[in-house]
Amino acid sequence: MRLHRMKLTAFGPFGGTQEVDFDPLGEAGIFLLHGPTGAGKTSVLDAVCFALYGSVPGVRQSNSAALRSDHAETGARTEVVLELTVAGRHLEIGRQPPWERPKKRGTGTTIEKAQSWLREYDARQGAWKDLSRSHQEIGEEIGQLLGMSMEQFCQVVLLPQGDFARFLRADAEARGKLLGRLFDTRRFAAVEQWLAQQRKATEAQVKAADERLLAAAQRMSQAAGRAAGLPLPELAAGEPGLAEGVLGWAACARAGARETLTVARVAQDAAHRARTAAGEHLDAARETHRLQRRHAEARQRAVLLDERAGEHRADQERMERARKAESVAPALSLRADAEAEQQRTAAEEARARQALPDPLTGAEAAALATAARRAHEELGTLTAARRAEQRLAELGRERAEVEREERADQEALQEASQWLADWDAVMHEHRARIDAAQEAATRAGQLEGRIAPAREQLEAARRRDSLGSAVAEAQEAAHAAADRAGEAREHWLNLKEQRLRTIAAELAERLTDGEPCAVCGSAAHPAPARRTEGHVDRQAEENALAAHQRAEQARTRAEQALAQVRETRAAATAAAGEAPAAELAAALHAVEQEYTRVRALASTLHAAREALSREEQEHGRRLAARQDAETRGASRTSRRESLAREQSVLEEELSRARGRAASVADRTRQLQRQAELLGGAAEAARAAREAAERLKDADGRLAEAAYRAGFDTPQAAAAAALDEAAHRALQRRLDAWQQEDLAVRAVLAEPGTQAAAQLPPADPAAAERAAEEAERALQRAVTARSAAEERCRELDRLSRQAATEARRLAPLREEYDRVARLAGLAAGTSADNERRMRLESYVLAARLEQVAAAATARLQRMSAGRYTLVHSDDRAGRGARSGLGLHVIDAWTGRERDTASLSGGETFFASLALALGLADVVTDEAGGVRLDTLFIDEGFGSLDDQTLDEVLDVLDSLRERDRTVGIVSHVADLRRRIHAQLEVVKGREGSIVRQRGTAS
Repeated sequence: MRLHRMKLTAFGPFGGTQEVDFDPLGEAGIFLLHGPTGAGKTSVLDAVCFALYGSVPGVRQSNSAALRSDHAETGARTEVVLELTVAGRHLEIGRQPPWERPKKRGTGTTIEKAQSWLREYDARQGAWKDLSRSHQEIGEEIGQLLGMSMEQFCQVVLLPQGDFARFLRADAEARGKLLGRLFDTRRFAAVEQWLAQQRKATEAQVKAADERLLAAAQRMSQAAGRAAGLPLPELAAGEPGLAEGVLGWAACARAGARETLTVARVAQDAAHRARTAAGEHLDAARETHRLQRRHAEARQRAVLLDERAGEHRADQERMERARKAESVAPALSLRADAEAEQQRTAAEEARARQALPDPLTGAEAAALATAARRAHEELGTLTAARRAEQRLAELGRERAEVEREERADQEALQEASQWLADWDAVMHEHRARIDAAQEAATRAGQLEGRIAPAREQLEAARRRDSLGSAVAEAQEAAHAAADRAGEAREHWLNLKEQRLRTIAAELAERLTDGEPCAVCGSAAHPAPARRTEGHVDRQAEENALAAHQRAEQARTRAEQALAQVRETRAAATAAAGEAPAAELAAALHAVEQEYTRVRALASTLHAAREALSREEQEHGRRLAARQDAETRGASRTSRRESLAREQSVLEEELSRARGRAASVADRTRQLQRQAELLGGAAEAARAAREAAERLKDADGRLAEAAYRAGFDTPQAAAAAALDEAAHRALQRRLDAWQQEDLAVRAVLAEPGTQAAAQLPPADPAAAERAAEEAERALQRAVTARSAAEERCRELDRLSRQAATEARRLAPLREEYDRVARLAGLAAGTSADNERRMRLESYVLAARLEQVAAAATARLQRMSAGRYTLVHSDDRAGRGARSGLGLHVIDAWTGRERDTASLSGGETFFASLALALGLADVVTDEAGGVRLDTLFIDEGFGSLDDQTLDEVLDVLDSLRERDRTVGIVSHVADLRRRIHAQLEVVKGREGSIVRQRGTAS
């Protein structure tokens, strides 16, 4: 990585825009960055870090407002632009942090987001090519190219000597933290953490398996109860022999449970036999008690029958009289029916006569029938009159319909006449709309052909106007490139002239005693020329020549770019003409508006033609409707006259038929009502006369039947008769008495009942209590046996479960032992880890050994071969971590001692050597990205002149690898020793940057 140029605007202490050209500083190899305290030396390094990573080291990285200069103008935006070459690619990175600026409209401020851009210079095209404007993409691209995080970059490129001095004196833990950040050993720490988590997880699995095994043992203890014979051993999760103890106790518990089951089975068999004997005794007692109770009940029923014997004889006599009255029952029923019929018909006759007119209420039945016949005959004569009346109503409706049709035709004629009167104007209007739409379609085609050329001309005018500023910028760039090329040429010629003036010193350096001089040929060299201050060597001249050639190439590229921009603008001017872009835009807008208007009007052509067609169809329909209405009016007159004549004839006929009634229908209803009343009264009188004759005949038959049955009068026969319900009730009493008598006799005659009556009274309650007690004893025995069987099954199941858990526990415990052993080794807590080194510390120890080897190569030069840095993996005391020790070997004493024993100056150059060595190792670790620019911060004031010369020689040797070293220091002697300088000067309006001792 090599820095070329950096521009800072409103950044840190720099209120305006400052530019730093690192190329001339790089040509010098070593340059000094100095300035008073607070001027902004560190801000220059912060700007490099901000450009690369979008952040700065230290506490300010979380506060973007702290990056903005307090000296900046209100409208100036904070910006850092860095041009560099990394991995063979010439890049430009620009970053602008978020800032609070005044609003463009109104008062107040607004927050503008951060912006970033990344460009790459294309040498073939001689121009910059945009790569990205995404913060994330730029960060990923720079991270991949550098292969380092911001923290690694700050440690490797911006070498903080104070940090490395502390690193020399730090303990293993502190060194481990710094090395872990630089070499990214998080994956090894992650392995340690993963092993620790695995240990916890496997330990939890083992404990969980132990808990499950203990839970199974507790359940077995609860299930076994007293049958186990011995208590459960007191065991805890994690104790050795847990599985064996649980399984051994389970075997004893199962044996005790089986013994208890055998005893329970024997007890159940004895209880079952006792229950059977008690049941048989209970059945015998209940049967004896039943028979004794049956005999006593039969005796009581026999006594009750004797007491009811008189009632039974009376019921028998009543049944005998009822049987005699059954022969008279038909005559009684006939007489009752005849009497009811006579009463009904007499009542109906009275109601029918009340509805008749007064002259007919006392008429005979024959007279009433004659009057009804005359009313029916008159009804027959009104049939024709009813038809005539219906036709008269129809004639009224037909005449009303004729009047309605006439009014409708008159309205249709009036509407059609009014519509046809406007037909010419409507026709002309539709024709005009069609003609206008056709003209608009033609106009739209013409305008469409003008729009595309107008747009092209407007685009060309805009390109012409925009390229005007580009031409000015290209001219300015060409002039600037020409000026720089002239200055570079003049600088090269000046250096060449200076070198020619002091070429004798270069030639003198090649002289060897006893060898002839290449100029004069003499073998004696009494006074060879010496280099003086400001001597120009061959390398300086060649560098100036290369800078002159680069400036000439830049001038050529700038002139080519100017010619290309001018050619592009000339082409745009030829296409657009001299008309302003605003005028062309207005003309294009007017044409587009006119095109839109005529296009919309042309789109109505089809609708206008459709409307005309519909109007023509409507015109034909209106003419036909008017002609039809006139034809219907002529035929309607003759029909109206015919209906009037027919109506007059029917009205005269109906007037004769209805008489005094309002209508023929009313007259018909009157005659129908009269005929119905007369017919009903005649029928009721006839039925009443017939019913009286049937009642007289029934009385004679009843008297004769009662006499033959042995009754004195028909009334006596009626009193002896029983209705069906009374007869059934009497018969039931007689049957019940007889059945009860037979049943009592049968019970008293049973041998078993007679034998039971001779025995002492039975006590079924006592037998039942004895049977219940036997049943309860059996249930208790069954429950005890079931509990014993369930206990055995549960113990067997839980024993199998415990055995399964024990089998599962064995591999889990093996896995835990293995993981715990590995976790202890990785964490450095295991006794097998003799040096108590963590896995991450072990990896870092290897890196530290590499760093010590790389640092020793420079430390020996700085210390004149006295000191050598070595890595120590000695075990630390008091339980501290080991493996990251750092010692120094003193060649003068031959002893190895801790780096904390070095003096201040020794600590500085040792930390510098360590920083440079660490930079080399981290660079290799990051993928071998070449770091051509380094910065070393402070510490040179602690060195004496000789040591300072040796340190500067080491730093100067870095140029052999084409590196540029920037030294940040206040030491005044360095300003005399290092000619290339970058000075930061502070003032009231902000700091500024000055470059000295370079060609810039």
